[in-house]
Amino acid sequence: MRNLENIKGSRVYGRRQGVALSASRQARLDKWLPQIEITVSEQRPLLAPESYFDASLKDHWLEIGFGKGEHLAAQANSHPDIGMIGCEPFLNGVSGLVDLVDQENLANVRIFMDDARLMMDSLPDSSIGRAFILFPDPWPKARHHKRRIVSAGNIMVLSRILKDGAELRIGTDHMEYCRWIMAHMMENPDFIWYSDSPEDWRSRPADWSASRYEIKSLEGGRKSSYLRFIRRPR
Repeated sequence: MRNLENIKGSRVYGRRQGVALSASRQARLDKWLPQIEITVSEQRPLLAPESYFDASLKDHWLEIGFGKGEHLAAQANSHPDIGMIGCEPFLNGVSGLVDLVDQENLANVRIFMDDARLMMDSLPDSSIGRAFILFPDPWPKARHHKRRIVSAGNIMVLSRILKDGAELRIGTDHMEYCRWIMAHMMENPDFIWYSDSPEDWRSRPADWSASRYEIKSLEGGRKSSYLRFIRRPR
């Protein structure tokens, strides 16, 4: 079931742009974005992720809110046979990922520059092999909790689009939000928490590349939680 009617009037992101881009970064954006940007429409039928890529790829992964793109680019570099779809409405963040696509010649990256929920709602059932929500805005004020990307409704959509056995990775350095995430994830019977000991969520796995935000958070003395959930077989 599509979820578009729940999006209107309920933003999960803040501003669209920060400082103005330099001429060189704007030029890279103008060159690359038309080639790798994804657009979706409420009127268009569901489209399989492979339709966005030129080459035949082994699987397709989704990152929701990729920041400046360091983690997504690292995954794309390490897994050239995986199609990486990144969602980010913030222009400066998109520009950061485009810079990495250009520098590292990444052919397996596509960008959706809008609300991630529109992208999720456009994907067919069981079409994504892994999803990432890394250090999302915690919206700490109670009146803003409705903007949190980890919500019962969004978890249901992720459950729909993730393949059986697919992994959902969520990172946060905000302890109250961590408790919120765990409470909402554990309420959904479609997911299994991948954790045998506290070390499993206190330490970042070797194949989970750090983002710029995470590095800054660690340097500031904040501890992070690395939560991993597996989509149960249907």
